[in-house]
Amino acid sequence: MSTSPLPDWLALVAGYNRINAYGQANGMALSASEPGRAEYRMVIGPAHLSSPGVAHGGVLAGLMDAVLGAAALTLAFTAGELVSTVEFKINYLHPVRLGDELRAVAQVDHAGKSLVVCSGVIYRQAAGEAGATSGANATAVVQGMGTFNRYPASKRLGELGNE
Repeated sequence: MSTSPLPDWLALVAGYNRINAYGQANGMALSASEPGRAEYRMVIGPAHLSSPGVAHGGVLAGLMDAVLGAAALTLAFTAGELVSTVEFKINYLHPVRLGDELRAVAQVDHAGKSLVVCSGVIYRQAAGEAGATSGANATAVVQGMGTFNRYPASKRLGELGNE
């Protein structure tokens, strides 16, 4: 068990942005307004495409899993816990194209003793359209729901010390 205290959830968000190689590789920036709520932003680039001009569904699934997990993590962390994905469901509503700006938001809907359930939406601001991804021109392109297992942070922090 770690003898040093865990940082607060805001420090967790800042630290996670520094160490999250997946988020960095995909241009994803995490923020959170309170425990149990999270937001990621990213822009669809050439590396995210599966066919000319259209983003691969796996990129959107990765973004959804990340934002759902971050919402669960910011809440669990306040209790000295971490989370891991148990399952998640995704609905693709509209295509996402090269240059689209995405804003993914998620919140905790249920926090039990061992499981956390979250829901989220990814909004698109089409390239070249005026307005922010939260404005009137934003379109919901993906909806998702995820379930996450809670476990003591000391379990993972101990593993990290041995790597």
